Amino acid sequence: MLVYVFILSKVIDVYTKNNGAAMKNIAVYAGTFDPITYGHVDLIERAAPLFSEVIVGIAASHSKKPLFTLDERVALTKQVLAQFPNVKVFGFHSLLLDFAREHGANVILRGLRAVADFDYEFQLASMNRFMNPKIESMFLMPAEKYMYISSSLVREIAALNGDFSGFVPDLV
Repeated sequence: MLVYVFILSKVIDVYTKNNGAAMKNIAVYAGTFDPITYGHVDLIERAAPLFSEVIVGIAASHSKKPLFTLDERVALTKQVLAQFPNVKVFGFHSLLLDFAREHGANVILRGLRAVADFDYEFQLASMNRFMNPKIESMFLMPAEKYMYISSSLVREIAALNGDFSGFVPDLV
């Protein structure tokens, strides 16, 4: 069965052929994951069968002043995603395109929750394409029940002693 994924203005066959040999499609799904939410897990669960490998890249993002350290976020995310055999988790301090290249990725996977996300993601995808046209950007939308969840809102709820359990895996 062929799976088709839309990429801005074109459709590619995810299971492509390269000189008669199956091409390995590796996607990088990057973010701060501070903390990982059900929205993140939903995207990874749906991306895992589409790609040979999904690399979850956890950005250090010192400018965002994360609640959890990079090592804590990597460890937590590895535990949450342990059920997916083709998903690997790494922290990184570099440009996303450099991280993707280091891991042999040919796709950057991004989540779109709302129309407001599209403007920023379109700009990011355009910059990435300019800097490395060999790496495509693909977008997935989370299930409707997760579209409103963001790590920022979870952190704010937690800071105000609210119940955030419905938004994050139990390990968080």
